[in-house]
Amino acid sequence: MQLEGFLEASRGRFPDKIALICGDRRLSYRDVERDANRLAHGLIALGVERGDRVAVYLDNSVEAVLSIFAILKAGAVFLLVNPTTKADKLAYILNNCRARVLVAHAAKRRVIDAIRDKTPHLQSVVLAGGGRSSHRAAWSWDDVLKTETADGPPSKRSIDIDLAALIYTSGSTGQPKGVMMTHLNMVTAARSITRYLENSPDDVILNALPLSFDYGLYQVLMTFLVGATLVLERSFAYPQLVVDRLAAERVTGFPLVPTMAAMLLEMKDFTAENAPHLRYVSNTGAVLPPAHIERLRALFPTTAIYSMYGLTECKRVAYLPPDQLASRPTSVGKAIPNTEVWIVDGEGRRVGPGAVGELVVRGSHVMKGYWEQPEETDRVLRPGPLPGERVLHTGDLFTMDDEGYLYFQGRRDDMIKTRGQKVSPKEIENVLYAFDAVAEAAVFGVADPIAGQAIKAVVVLREGALVTDQDLRRHCANRLEDFMVPAIIEVRAQLPKTPNGKIDKRTVEAMTAS
Repeated sequence: MQLEGFLEASRGRFPDKIALICGDRRLSYRDVERDANRLAHGLIALGVERGDRVAVYLDNSVEAVLSIFAILKAGAVFLLVNPTTKADKLAYILNNCRARVLVAHAAKRRVIDAIRDKTPHLQSVVLAGGGRSSHRAAWSWDDVLKTETADGPPSKRSIDIDLAALIYTSGSTGQPKGVMMTHLNMVTAARSITRYLENSPDDVILNALPLSFDYGLYQVLMTFLVGATLVLERSFAYPQLVVDRLAAERVTGFPLVPTMAAMLLEMKDFTAENAPHLRYVSNTGAVLPPAHIERLRALFPTTAIYSMYGLTECKRVAYLPPDQLASRPTSVGKAIPNTEVWIVDGEGRRVGPGAVGELVVRGSHVMKGYWEQPEETDRVLRPGPLPGERVLHTGDLFTMDDEGYLYFQGRRDDMIKTRGQKVSPKEIENVLYAFDAVAEAAVFGVADPIAGQAIKAVVVLREGALVTDQDLRRHCANRLEDFMVPAIIEVRAQLPKTPNGKIDKRTVEAMTAS
């Protein structure tokens, strides 16, 4: 099955059901299928061929969702570029994958005009929202949709081992690298996730995560797979507006990242009554601190809370069944359905329960590789247990208990070595989050002539909190071994975030080192 089949099958089952709510727009499955087909025909008329790359440079919007399915229907490969991306990085991504078409909003005309002479492979620009660009081949959204008046889909051009998407992620060189995901990879992941979340046509899923973040993207794919309804918010910049939607649209599923959870927990008037139909909350992107988990459980006593772990190279790896939250609050769970995981030491040998090592993932959702980076691909995709297969070495350090539950210890390059001891920043961050006055925390190692590395913590306090670094150090000393207590604690008004809402720890380190 190809990804566009999610839309086509649900359109056949629920043609008049509302599939997508965005602002004041409400589209049925029939509406989405019709417009995606027309856009697909328009892209083909612009010269898009099987396997071509088409970039989508849009905010969360109806047009972004239609573009995803239209590109797939045209047999092409979609890539979603965060709409806050600046001209130089946008040009790099478009050139790296030799994108043929760019779909953007007219509000981005200046950025597009700035890259006009830097993107020789870009043959057409499609602008939503009215207006024109000075690009050599700019088209309006409405004109492209009118290219073909027939509502039927184009002839199938792809099979399930063809590329469906390139998902750009940060690279070690400082330039983003394209994760190659096939239809099979993404169909497998969507089916596995909807299985353990028990998604059904009755679900109404609210997504305020950027579609350029694979966690946000999969909310679209999963909704259309099961025939549910997606409430698409532009962002979580105005939490109260999003919270109001929870009740108004009878939302049953709400995906979060930890920074969103922290903002919700800061809202004084937010209670379960604001989300009376909420069946589940999910979290990934970073591990939820146990203190936040406990507060969410108290806030939503009848809502299932799923703590999860994944990475772009395979989408999702593990989930913690909600009934295990109380007994395993620091675990990210066990392998998702149709996935196998194990932990290896530095020599690639499997290790037993309790031992720290690198997590390895085996499954048909594992990426095909990094776009035109064979050496980087070979570094993370290595021979598996069966002849001819390759498995994903994640670079993430975990332990596994004797029942198969995973416990994140940090990135291989994040572990702090102090006084001859290895320390997980995540463990210290969890302790800091358990202090009521702490809203956000980032922990890392800094060079120290005696200890090798000293532990540094940078924290943001809750509004109105009056706490000193000595109070925080005393709190840590009461809960951690002496070598794990931060030697340096710095309080800041805010911490920088990545476009996906995670704390940007590398930027924090750079700021504090300058």
